[in-house]
Amino acid sequence: MRQLLLVTGGAGYIGSHTCVELHRNDYDLVVIDNFSNSKPAVLERIGRITGRHPTWYEADLRDRAALDRIFSQYRFAGVLHCAGVKSIAEAERDPLKYYQNNFEASMCLIEAMAHHNVRRLVFSSSATVYGESARAPYREEAPLAPNTVYGRSKMMVEEVLHDLVHADPSWQIAILRYFNPVGAHPSGLLGEDPNGIPNNLMPYICQVAIGKLNELAIFGHDYPTPDGTGVRDYLHTVDLAQGHVRALQHLFSNPGLATFNLGTGRGYSVLEVVRAFESASGCKIPYRFAPRRPGDIANYFADVTRAAEVLGWRAQRGLAEMCADSWRWQSLNPDGYR
Repeated sequence: MRQLLLVTGGAGYIGSHTCVELHRNDYDLVVIDNFSNSKPAVLERIGRITGRHPTWYEADLRDRAALDRIFSQYRFAGVLHCAGVKSIAEAERDPLKYYQNNFEASMCLIEAMAHHNVRRLVFSSSATVYGESARAPYREEAPLAPNTVYGRSKMMVEEVLHDLVHADPSWQIAILRYFNPVGAHPSGLLGEDPNGIPNNLMPYICQVAIGKLNELAIFGHDYPTPDGTGVRDYLHTVDLAQGHVRALQHLFSNPGLATFNLGTGRGYSVLEVVRAFESASGCKIPYRFAPRRPGDIANYFADVTRAAEVLGWRAQRGLAEMCADSWRWQSLNPDGYR
């Protein structure tokens, strides 16, 4: 009998790729999404890729009554919590939105899980919980001192999860600290389709390449890095999705809480990404330098030893493949899912 999982934010960028990999590993899925930054068409495309369509509900995680109805209807073997908002810049302008959507919504979900005796959770966290106090490569034991609202909203959920396991060791929880997910499904059917002007580098580059934006703004060119632009650990979204599957499988035989970095273990500068994308796409990407953004740091990349040793997971796809898959998605879907 197949195990049934709940995926929050399953129509989103990370959630949709995770649904594909979960289907490939023979799990049945129920998706909750409020479609604030995603579209129902994504779920139909998951079905086209896998031959299996997830059951889905349009609901906000802060709607406790909706959660109770869904949890009462199914017997879930676990929850993968991918829902949330993720723009560092927007979070500084609108902190309440981030504490409500990332922290309050997570509390409502965890309360529903506890009430319905579902105690297996994979939580989407972020490398931004480390902040400037850590030094690359970041290890999971590094002190947490996020210098952004977004990072704090994720750290607050992590702290609750630690307290939860301390009070009740029957919980099985994996915290996944993402570095910088990019890329798209190789079919070209799934990719990143943000509302408005993109906040993240790769979709911004893609929209310049497709002609929707005139040029790329590179925020900061005087960082202490080889070319002065920020260095990040970019990770293919398919590799990231497969990391979710490995983390879930680990929980079935390992109670308690474990935290894992998911990255490649190396960094690329913004200009390196631009050059790699130009090579993969054949498109010239005009750019200009702009002032640094609040909260950005010069250089971060992951120590991925724990994920390799405990989960048997390593990223398999390099920067060239990340860029090629991103361009395939954008060129086949110039208007995204619309």
